[in-house]
Amino acid sequence: MEFIKPGQQFDFMGKRWLFIGLSALLLLASIVTFFKPGPHLGTDFKGGTELEVAFLKSTEAGDIRAAVESLGFAAPDVIRVKDSGAEDTHRFLIRVQEVSALGEDQKEALRQKLCVLPEGTAPSAEYEARCPANARASEIKFSPGGDKVTMRYEAEPDLAAIRAQLTGIPGVELRAGENNPVVVSARDHKVEAQLKSRGDQLLDGLRSKLGADVVPERALRVEWIGPKAGAQLRDAAIRSIAIAIVFIMAYIAFRFDLRFAPGGILALVHDVGIALGAMIITHREITLSTVAAMLTIVGYSITDTVVVYDRIRENLTKHRNISFAAIINLSISEMLGRTIITSGVTALSMVCFLVWGTGVIKDFAFALLIGILVGTYSSIYVAAPFTEWIDRRFFGGQATAQKKITRTKAVKRADAVV
Repeated sequence: MEFIKPGQQFDFMGKRWLFIGLSALLLLASIVTFFKPGPHLGTDFKGGTELEVAFLKSTEAGDIRAAVESLGFAAPDVIRVKDSGAEDTHRFLIRVQEVSALGEDQKEALRQKLCVLPEGTAPSAEYEARCPANARASEIKFSPGGDKVTMRYEAEPDLAAIRAQLTGIPGVELRAGENNPVVVSARDHKVEAQLKSRGDQLLDGLRSKLGADVVPERALRVEWIGPKAGAQLRDAAIRSIAIAIVFIMAYIAFRFDLRFAPGGILALVHDVGIALGAMIITHREITLSTVAAMLTIVGYSITDTVVVYDRIRENLTKHRNISFAAIINLSISEMLGRTIITSGVTALSMVCFLVWGTGVIKDFAFALLIGILVGTYSSIYVAAPFTEWIDRRFFGGQATAQKKITRTKAVKRADAVV
């Protein structure tokens, strides 16, 4: 299959300033979106609790948001989740900033109810009477999400007494079930109690506000992550993309020439910047899946750029009487058919995911689709023209000068033989 006839050439370099200006505008617009409206960071990076709920009846996002706010949750995000090709299941994504179900006051109340003595404090007579040995915790630990409490006892624990101790504290509620609390280590007298998480509390509150006929018993999905862990993930994501770009620059400089590396790196920054800008301006979430998409874009873009660079390098040795710009036109024209087929097939698969995918898959496919289109464009109108400018500006046209020197030496050798 051939989209471009052999020998047909296009003047890409003649229109390079027009497209370089377009690229600069798009990249500048992407940078502006980082400040206004700003990236919509997902729970992965921002921290918080996220629930996906399939409501039993039709309801509006505004009503859900008002109910969540009335429960004491600050600045909730409520997003309708649409499933292409399926009937409306009234699914919503609810995200709140709160993570732990236990505050410091509640933790202190639990320590007192479970008879945990502060370090260095001697037990009083009242304490001995209120706290028998089998209901006197010697150690207590809380999970980061506040949905699990682990206790250790000196004697065989009385689960009924411990269950009674865990009730009656405002904001603390045991999960339903006969085996809660439960002994997890008989040798160490270790007991574990499952509490209702922040997500469980939110769902129970919605059920009381909107009605049991509207809110289901369970959420489809509940996820949470602390703000500190989210910040660490965000920093790690930025570092991973930066490290990938640095190593790619070193590879291009080693594989080709120092003149080629800046153009390849500029194309990568161009592609990732515009793809992120497109995600922000369409109000899509920036999550770990987005970072995976950005790294995929980096790999795809540099692959296409390397193919073009390789053909340019081949033509530099084959064609001795034409300029560097003309060689770039020739090289890109020769690779254009291959680029259309490769990028077109890959983009078509992303379109399928974008149309028929759901949730995170749609955002991943959108980022990759933009990256493929921009990456193909940047190989032609960013990387190659910038390499020609670098050669002309900082190397004095060394690429074409080297050809002329080689040709002159060949002519002199031929004259000497004659």
